[in-house]
Amino acid sequence: MSRIGKQPIEVPAGVQVTISNKNLVTVKGNLGELSQQIDPKITIKLEGNQLLVQRSCNEQDDRSKHGLYRSLLANMVKGVSEGFTTVQELIGVGYKATSAGQTLELALGYSHNIVIELPKEIILETTAQKGKANTIILKSYNKQLLGQVASKIRSLRPPEPYKGKGIRFLGEEIKKKAGKSAAS
Repeated sequence: MSRIGKQPIEVPAGVQVTISNKNLVTVKGNLGELSQQIDPKITIKLEGNQLLVQRSCNEQDDRSKHGLYRSLLANMVKGVSEGFTTVQELIGVGYKATSAGQTLELALGYSHNIVIELPKEIILETTAQKGKANTIILKSYNKQLLGQVASKIRSLRPPEPYKGKGIRFLGEEIKKKAGKSAAS
């Protein structure tokens, strides 16, 4: 059995899990509602406050889907009950981020500011403290969408290897290169 797939998923109080006969699992909580279509070879059972993921046979494809769907369902349950947060830092002179509602405006050293309209499922905050890097805080109940949007923002100015300037995730380590050495 898959080591991840065989672990039960604890469903906290306040979270409703609905399993339809067409292998559609819907998870509803106080933060939102998510749905996931499940492969027919994988069965989902709700026993008490635990969600169990089981597979019918032991083929390689089924074993990999067993762990995949268990992880997806666990992320859905955690998302609608607690939510997910991603924090990004803007490192560089003149790099700044401002937010107004669902609109993020970034000044990243280009000749123009970049304006991004975020989906309604994501809550956006920006902070700017003197002497510290500006930060972008993204919160959502949908982990897949949150990661996709955070990756899109980071791709606008990824950290460069010489000075480390760019957009990076909080706590991300950048391997710096030495650069040119002076000729003697």
